[in-house]
Amino acid sequence: MPRPSLVSTVADAVLDDIVAGRLPIGSELPSEAELAQTHDVSRATMREALGRLQGLNVIDARRGKRASVNPVERWSDLEPILRATAAGIDSEEASLHLIEVREMIETGASALAAVRRTEADLERLEEELGRMRAAHGSGDLAAFVAADIAFHDVILAATGNVFVAAVFAPLAKVMRAKREQTSALVRIQENALEKHRAVLDAIRSGDPDASRAAMADHIAQTADDLRRWVLHRA
Repeated sequence: MPRPSLVSTVADAVLDDIVAGRLPIGSELPSEAELAQTHDVSRATMREALGRLQGLNVIDARRGKRASVNPVERWSDLEPILRATAAGIDSEEASLHLIEVREMIETGASALAAVRRTEADLERLEEELGRMRAAHGSGDLAAFVAADIAFHDVILAATGNVFVAAVFAPLAKVMRAKREQTSALVRIQENALEKHRAVLDAIRSGDPDASRAAMADHIAQTADDLRRWVLHRA
């Protein structure tokens, strides 16, 4: 693997400062000269590093104005967005946005899995649902989340489409953190178990429309539970 260039390393370090809150969203950045001194690089290197962050819409560095940090919703690259989300920046809206992404991808994946799944896929779904139920009974949140994620991974793989899992993969780390957030309450776990059973039964039936609807219902329940029990929104 090639080593990252100095410019990439410096841009990543500035992004670290933004994600960590040392350079808060909406704040002005120190001057180019100050940043160059802080990171022990030339002003030319820092200028190019800031240019890269501007290209990702992480910062606004218009000529004649000191650069400032853009809101996350204006960022245009997935990797910085995921880093910010994992760090808890704009975490409430990010949680809801992730659920929207899940709905767009996973409803279609469930429909496709319904017509392409194998008996082995169905057995694995039953196994993961059983693990979820056992973890719920023992109060093991980590095991519940792991089985929940594995259940959905089986569905993605059952589509037989290599792009589906590949598109979803970058979200995995943040998804795990958000699943822990939405699965921490017993009531939410009970809802999840009911909806996962409905999804599995629909996929087993081989009906793509029923499978799409079951997954949409599951994700809608997840969103409702998040708003009501975690975000305490009406």
